[in-house]
Amino acid sequence: MPGSRIVALGHHQPAKVLTNHDLAGMVDTSDEWIRQRTGIVTRRIAEDETVTDLAASAAAKALAAAALAPEEIDLVVVATCTAMDRCPSIGTQVAGRLGIPAAVGFDVNNGCAGFCTALATADHAVRAGAARYALVVGAERMSDVTDWTDRSTCVLLGDGAGAAVLGPDTATADRPGVGPVVWGSDPTRGHAVRLDDGWRPRFRQEGQTVYRWATTTMVPIAEEACRRAGLTPADLGAVVTHQANLRIIEALADRLGATGAVVARDVVESGNTSAASVPLALAKLVERGEVPGGAPALLLGFGGGLSWAGQVVTCP
Repeated sequence: MPGSRIVALGHHQPAKVLTNHDLAGMVDTSDEWIRQRTGIVTRRIAEDETVTDLAASAAAKALAAAALAPEEIDLVVVATCTAMDRCPSIGTQVAGRLGIPAAVGFDVNNGCAGFCTALATADHAVRAGAARYALVVGAERMSDVTDWTDRSTCVLLGDGAGAAVLGPDTATADRPGVGPVVWGSDPTRGHAVRLDDGWRPRFRQEGQTVYRWATTTMVPIAEEACRRAGLTPADLGAVVTHQANLRIIEALADRLGATGAVVARDVVESGNTSAASVPLALAKLVERGEVPGGAPALLLGFGGGLSWAGQVVTCP
């Protein structure tokens, strides 16, 4: 079956910047403490923008960059775990905002692995002939689920969105534009990253458990994603993991052995944006020219659930 490729990317973040020094005035913490443990310096916080607003802004930029008309989009998938709207889905709301007339739209909630899960779902739809062009978005308003009294978690989270337009891959190369996905979950440890408290959800995390799990379990997952794409880690041009914590990102990249790859470190300026983190970081790398068009990039989302999804894509 014909594969798919990423045609264009877009991203959006709120204007308000929350610094470590700002947080030091809210809870018992400091800039030094936060940087040392997480690597985060700033994060963006939405004030008047909803999850739909964030998603639509990023999606509009990706659609414009793809030079496609709205009516050419057949599928809109939004990955999010912070949508307050249950129905209609954020996917259909984004379609409405962008003037997409008849696309199927739905949401995917797979926590921090959400975007890579949604990307694989859209890739499968293109491969099966159910869609020609698809819009895939990761969007989160994590500030809505932040416990601003918990100094161990409130320093981590930020808001934002990233989007990709997928289209048919007409290249004749052996390597597909969107490689086979490696995905799964370990529900026995789902409590380690979660949103609890029912209708007033709050982000909770067992930091040491997540660190050990991510830096060990995710390495063979990443290696398998490369193998399925017909590559080795040494062939990668970029490594874009979930932007959870700089220590996790750097440990993963080091253990993977992707020595020639640019490693996304957007967590420093954006914090942990859950399902938005992978497309946000990838879009920024491409926009800044840090990774060239045609370069293979490993995308790897992991977290809440505990769930994971990863694939190698060709950068637009």
